[in-house]
Amino acid sequence: MPRGITQDQVNAAADAILGAGENPTVEKVRAELGTGSPNTVTRMLDAWRGQLGERLRQLSALPELPTPVGQAMMGLWQLATEQASQAIAGRFAEERAALEAARGALATERQAWTARLEAAETDRARTQAAKDLAEHACATLDAQLQDSHALRADLAQQRDRLHTLCDHQAHDLKVLRSQLAELQSTFASERTRQEAYIRGLEDRAHQEIDRARQETKHWQQLSETTDRAHQDAITKLLAQRDGLFERLRMAEKELAVSAGQVAGLEKALSKTRLAKPSKSKTGRAKKAAAGVRGRSGTR
Repeated sequence: MPRGITQDQVNAAADAILGAGENPTVEKVRAELGTGSPNTVTRMLDAWRGQLGERLRQLSALPELPTPVGQAMMGLWQLATEQASQAIAGRFAEERAALEAARGALATERQAWTARLEAAETDRARTQAAKDLAEHACATLDAQLQDSHALRADLAQQRDRLHTLCDHQAHDLKVLRSQLAELQSTFASERTRQEAYIRGLEDRAHQEIDRARQETKHWQQLSETTDRAHQDAITKLLAQRDGLFERLRMAEKELAVSAGQVAGLEKALSKTRLAKPSKSKTGRAKKAAAGVRGRSGTR
């Protein structure tokens, strides 16, 4: 409410409205003044009405008129005042009822605005909670993204190490195959030499047998001794041949084991491309590679 409205201003506005032949109401007084709250104007207008009777009595004092005329005028004035008071009271009651209705409407509207404000506060709280949850989720996603980048770098390192290990295993396999080829070539040469040696021994034995048949019993004993030597030589050669076959079998077995290890390493490498390999598998792969290199070095 703008400050500065006075009782004199309200009295002057009410007198002007009354002088225009209209009933001074709260709205008309406010329109006349251009300001003032309804409660303040109502209170000051009540005070103006309380002073109106005294002012009219002061104005009704007409000493220059004759007494009968003055009394008649006073009677008419009192009648007019009573009627005006009744009319003013009726209008005042109407204005008060309208004011009460306006107050009720304002109270209802205030309750509605209060409910809207509470709803807005609730929505704001929910929005703030959703914002906090979204910020927390964003922070969690950022952390997960960083972990994913770190895991990706670790997997890349694991992949590089596995590629290096695979290259080493391929080199070891190549060396093993070369050694196996050398063993097979050596065995073939040794077997050929042994067969030639055996055939030579057999030929010489046959010659000795023929000569022993042509000689006397003295040479019979020498033939038997030669035959025993021949049998010992054959036994020795056969034992050497069996040893060579055993060495060949062991070499083939080791080659099969190496091939199985290589297949296992290739399978493990395929799995690591889909998921992060565990440290234990990497350790076993390194041990297997070390074992293969150790066996290849031993041979």
